[in-house]
Amino acid sequence: MLLAHPAVLRDLVTRYETLRAGAGTGPPTAQLLRQLDDVAYTLCVTTGTRSVDQALAAARERMTAGPVGAEAPVG
Repeated sequence: MLLAHPAVLRDLVTRYETLRAGAGTGPPTAQLLRQLDDVAYTLCVTTGTRSVDQALAAARERMTAGPVGAEAPVG
């Protein structure tokens, strides 16, 4: 499975959290809801999950993991 770079995940999580914070400041606009849906969908796709809560957890776990390719060699 392809893994998204931690920097990409960090950007997506930050964007999602920023949009969620904006949604809590008043009645959400159609544009805000669309952006929130888009970033939630992208998080799910990039983490291979089906819910935004799972996607956020997976993204945070991946962001704290070591660099790509740092796994122990096989063989």
